[in-house]
This record gives sequence, C-alpha cells and structure tokens, in this order.
Amino acid sequence: MSTITKEDVEYVARLAHLAPDEAVKERLVGELGAILAYMDTLNEVDTTGVEPVMHVREMTNVFREDEIGASLARDQALANAPKSDGEYFLVPRIIDAT
Repeated sequence: MSTITKEDVEYVARLAHLAPDEAVKERLVGELGAILAYMDTLNEVDTTGVEPVMHVREMTNVFREDEIGASLARDQALANAPKSDGEYFLVPRIIDAT
C-alpha cells in the first residue's frame, strides 16, 4: 500500500504553484491517503475475463467533415478588436517571461 507524506503534498503543491497552510497539508495527507487506500482496494478486484473499455456504454463519436468556407478579410476580423497593429490582435501579457 502506498502512503502519502506531508512532503508528497508539499511537492504536488509546489508543482501546482499552490501554497497551502499546515492545516490544509495535514488534511490533504489524510484525504489523499484515503484515496490511495481505495485504489488499493480496487486493485484487488478480480477482473479476469473482463475486457478493458473506454466507456461503460457503447459510444460512437460523430464527426463532421471538414469543409473549406469563406473567411473574414483581415480588416473585418480586426474591426472590433480593442487593440491591433493592423495585422494582429494586441493583447496584454499574462505570462511573465522570466
């Protein structure tokens, strides 16, 4: 059985750019430990003769054919843009380059 430690929670939090306080970390250790314990229980289920499936029900994706259609001229596409340079939409930077 796998166990979750406080260090595991801190590692995952760091990957997700989260900073949970100590109480939340302790709670997550318990909750994630319970999830892993349940996964161990599921791993004990005998699935001999059970064919792996993607969905419980038979499902079929319905795709449409790609069709080439008329597109907007650049000036039409940029007409209602809050900011543009005449060729592209200009948007505020949201991701720091560092």
